[in-house]
Amino acid sequence: MNRERFEELVARAVENLPEEFQESLENVDIVVIDKPTPEQLTKQEVADGDILLGLYEGVPQTERGSYYGMVMPDKITIFQQSIESLHHDEWKIIKEIENTVKHEIAHHFGISDARLDELEEDRKH
Repeated sequence: MNRERFEELVARAVENLPEEFQESLENVDIVVIDKPTPEQLTKQEVADGDILLGLYEGVPQTERGSYYGMVMPDKITIFQQSIESLHHDEWKIIKEIENTVKHEIAHHFGISDARLDELEEDRKH
């Protein structure tokens, strides 16, 4: 898939979020790059053979105090090659993008990976 199409799908995933989440995405840049850097993989403690699909870097809203201001935007990175390595069907790529965008935005709102796993389990039952 070309980059322009992939970026369109990421933008659409953000646009399809509930309005209250879109309105609360303050000071956040969402970017697409091919794959994570070795430094990103090390910092996130990604094990050999595992794949990093997206990454949130910033100060979650739950940790922002009165001091928060005049800072660089938080950054959500979606890794195109990582997602495409899992799926070749466009529909599955779209679903993976949507899930990854939601996951990384949840981190922006202060929701941990452990809590996201709990919520996913609850949703399945």
